[in-house]
Amino acid sequence: MFSYEDYQKIIEIIKSTGLQAGYKEAINRDKFILMRHDVEYSVERAYHLSKVEESMDFTSTYFFQWTNNSYNILSKRNMDMVKDMHERGHVIGLHYALNGMTDMELVRKQIVKEMSMLSEMFGFKVDIFSVHRPSKDILRENIKLPGILNAYQDDFFTFAENVTEDTPVAVKYMSDANHIWRYGYPDEKNILSHDKVQILTHPFAWTKNGYDNFNNYKTLVTEKEKELIESIDAECKDFVEYKDYFMEKAVLGGIVK
Repeated sequence: MFSYEDYQKIIEIIKSTGLQAGYKEAINRDKFILMRHDVEYSVERAYHLSKVEESMDFTSTYFFQWTNNSYNILSKRNMDMVKDMHERGHVIGLHYALNGMTDMELVRKQIVKEMSMLSEMFGFKVDIFSVHRPSKDILRENIKLPGILNAYQDDFFTFAENVTEDTPVAVKYMSDANHIWRYGYPDEKNILSHDKVQILTHPFAWTKNGYDNFNNYKTLVTEKEKELIESIDAECKDFVEYKDYFMEKAVLGGIVK
């Protein structure tokens, strides 16, 4: 269920309804379908998914972390990809990581600070955010900030203490977290049976072939190893004699059996 072909089928359903919307448009609508992507681990996989969307004349919202141990959003390579996504019509937002912070006033200030820094570095305004692994306290807080949209505010998300797939909600929310579709799969039945829908995917989970969880992580780790090898090679002249060795090990380690 995690191949580009599977993803295209979801997009086809959304497009057939005519209800596709960005967050700014959705806030004034009685009916909408939001497609959102929280980017973990790989900017490159997010970029590839945006190209799949572009091939279908579809745009969505991508949220990137400022503090992420797996990618540097300010590297030239990653910034070039993000800027290109923005220029092709995708909305770019902040995927805010709490990093243990629980003081809601400090959380608000940090969100504004990180969005301001991203806006300055990207050269365009970033005015929407999602929260990485939001706690129930964060969801109850229903954070709303002047001139800023929160993907989890009550206009786009219905919070319930013990939500299940069958819990009555004003906004139907479906997520592919941990390679499992939570709260329902975005098929025609689930999408068409609700006036308001928000779908969350994590681009690192989606590939051309659509791997199971283990092999998806296996190929992802290999991609990150190759990225590190190329980075070291670009910086260290003495690495050239070792590069082929490490690259071969990385390629063999990523073979799906």
